Order: sequence, then structure tokens, then C-alpha cells
Amino acid sequence: MPPLRLHPDRFFPADPGVREIARELFQSVERLPIISPHGHCDPAWFATDAAFADPTDLLITPDHYVLRLVHSAGVPLESLGVARLDDGWRETDRKRIWRRFAEHYHRFAGTPSRLWLDWVFAEVFGLTERLNADTADTYYDAIDASLKTPRLRPRALYDAFRIEVLATTEGALDPLEHHRQMRESGWNGRVIPTFRPDGVLDPEQPNFRRDLIALGEMTGEDTESYRGYIRALETRRAVFKEMGATATDHGHPTAATAELVGARAEALFHAVVHGAFTPAEAERFRAHMLMEMARMSVDDGLVMQLHPGVVRNHDPATLARFGPDKGADIPAATDFVHALRPLLNRFGSDPAFTFVVFTVDETTYSRELAPLAGFYPALRLGAPWWFHDSPEGMSRFREQAMETAGFHNTVGFTDDTRAFLSIPARHDLARRADCARLATMVADHRLEMDEAADLAVDLAWRIAKTAYRL
Repeated sequence: MPPLRLHPDRFFPADPGVREIARELFQSVERLPIISPHGHCDPAWFATDAAFADPTDLLITPDHYVLRLVHSAGVPLESLGVARLDDGWRETDRKRIWRRFAEHYHRFAGTPSRLWLDWVFAEVFGLTERLNADTADTYYDAIDASLKTPRLRPRALYDAFRIEVLATTEGALDPLEHHRQMRESGWNGRVIPTFRPDGVLDPEQPNFRRDLIALGEMTGEDTESYRGYIRALETRRAVFKEMGATATDHGHPTAATAELVGARAEALFHAVVHGAFTPAEAERFRAHMLMEMARMSVDDGLVMQLHPGVVRNHDPATLARFGPDKGADIPAATDFVHALRPLLNRFGSDPAFTFVVFTVDETTYSRELAPLAGFYPALRLGAPWWFHDSPEGMSRFREQAMETAGFHNTVGFTDDTRAFLSIPARHDLARRADCARLATMVADHRLEMDEAADLAVDLAWRIAKTAYRL
């Protein structure tokens, strides 16, 4: 069987001299604690510390990176165990699901998913042969047995991965019970929530009206009035902050921002509450509410994150059959210069405001985002996100953005994942990629070695900790 091997020089430059510099830099950051300031892990894992169910539930069914690529081979999502909204048939034989995944594992060659999964297989489960159809059962049985041991419980893995802080993401209506349970348990791990209010900021969300009513009931405010709505959002932010949150997150279709005042804001709110709005008015409401979120961040100190520019649920048939987050989200061209101008003109120089912007439109790195971050004190560039969370994507980001924005106008690395076991794999890749870039700059005599060593620590640990106020 072909061996599974993680080469010690993976992601480092091929040139022997530059590779040696990268090795030296990496040695200084390899064992640093992990700061995970934005992600989508389930807080229930750490609140209950229950064993993970089985290999498929942990590594396949919830991972949209895996689902999308196997689906591209013509494999129905039902056969990967994905639940249908109509409760129709889906594969429930876990080992059969795993075998189907293994049969298509060769399709992941060259992808970051392959890099992360191979790290997990080798480092977490101690597997030494490559995954394919012939080794599928061996893999399943070994992983399944390991998941039943104490060392693979969520809290034990948190410690083993050297995680210093891990942020989850919750909607505005989340009761945060699992975070309270963790706090009351006396566990010393730091898992904090992030405020994600998209469901009550976007009138085109299918449950917007229902969620608006629930927001009012939760806060005791009249959320059918604009002032009551704003107060309710401020109340929920305060609850999140009390539970340890240091950031908010917003996944809007575009980066549009706009400021409406007085009667204009109230009239638009009345229209969206009663469903009497056009798509253009929905966009204008979202744009106005991003301005309101920025204002609130200045007041309460929560770092504001924006993840725009994705056409969610591109395939309506998949959405209707399985619901969202099944791998059918597609990047779109995104304007930042004009879209963010109202927000940055109002808050971009406010010392109380930190604004982290992510993109899946790489064409904006050097043309728009880096020049903006190189001027506005509040703006920080988010790490290469989603489709660009890869060695090549990280390299392109550093090459296109750093010469204009500088390293310190970024937030280091953000793993942004719901795949808990892949967190150290992603940080390992990011640290290696950054050391490779810094090594090249040392070899080109653009940086001295001591400067590169300091930057390596900044990018791996310090900058994220500072930017997210951790």
C-alpha cells in the first residue's frame, strides 16, 4: 500500500538555501499556541465533552469542502449521509458512506482539503497508509476505535492542539446555553461566542419576519418599531460580550454600506418588516445596518468582521432538497472601494473601531483592499478565506497585498472552520506558508533574519491576539 507521509519540508521553497531559512523560521513558531478568532465549531462539543459519534459524522457529512468535490463527481449527497428536508431516503450505513468517500479521495489531490485530512489521519489517528478504496475499512475501524478513547474527547483535543482561544459563531437568537455550561463547569479552556446577526439584518432571509418577532420576545423590545429593533440588537450584543465575545461577523451578499437617518431609516424599516420591499431596498437596508453595526462596535468595542461576495446556495435544487451549507456557494466579483466608502469615511479613522474584511475575490487584493488598509487605521485585511485557504492562495495574498498594506494591517491567520480536527492542520499550513514567504524575502535581502523571525511570530500568534482584542 502507498504510504501516508507528511514531509517535514512541506510547503517550503525548493531552493535549498531558502528552504533552510524557512526551516529556521518555522522552528520558532511551530509550537506556539493557536489563536482561532473566527470559526464555526459547535460549542456543544466542549460543553458536554461527549465522544464524537463516528468517522462519517465527524469528517464527511458536515464538511462542505468534502461534499462539494465528491458531488462534482456525480455522487448524490444522500449517498454521503446528508439529510433531506423532506425526510426522504439517505444512506445511513456509516461504513458504506466512508467507502464511497474513500473511492473518490484521489479527487482531492492538490487541494487544501487533502492537506488537512492527511494531517488529521497521520497526526491525530496515527495512520500510515494512504486512504483509498483498499484501505477504507482499515481507516474507518481505526478512526472509530480512536474516537471512543478519552484522548479524542473535545476538551482533550483542545489541550493537545495547544489552543489558547477558540471563537465559535452564533446567530442573534442563540441562547448561548453551551457557553454558559462551559463557564459553569470550571473547565479552563477558552471558547467564546461571536455575534452573527444576519438572520435579523437581511430581509431576504426566509425567516426574517419570524426571527424579528423572536428577537423582540427575547429582549423585551418592540422589534416592529425601528428604535425598539435597534435597542434589541444592542441588548443582544451586550449579552454576547458578557459571555466573552470580542467580535461580530456579517455574511452579506455585498460590501455595500449606506447611512440613513431619521425618517428615511424608519420608513425603510417599516417596508422590510411588512414585506413591502424591492431587492434594491433590501440591499439598502443591509447597507444601512452595516453602518449601524459599525456604530455599535465603536460603542461596545466588539471587532467587526465582514465576509461578503458569495452567491449563497447557487443551485436552487440542492437548497430545496438539503438546505444551505452543502457546498453550493460560489464566489462573485466584489466592489470594496465604493461600497465601503460611507462606512470608512464615518468610522475608518476612529481609534475605537476595528474592521476586518475578508474576500473571495482575489482581484481586489492589490487594487482595492490593500490600498484601503494601507490608509484607514481601523481596517484590517482578513486572511485568505474559503476557496483561497491554501498554499497558493496564501502566497498570492502575501505577494499582492503586503507591499501596499504591510504585514501589520492584517489579522494573521483565521481558520474559519467547523471541522475541529483540521484546526491545527490549517495553522500548520499557514505558519509554513508564511515562513516560506519570509524566507524568500530574507534571501532577496528585503528583510533581515531578525525582522523575519519577529514577523513569523506576529503572523502566527501576536497579530490575531491583538486585532481581536484577545
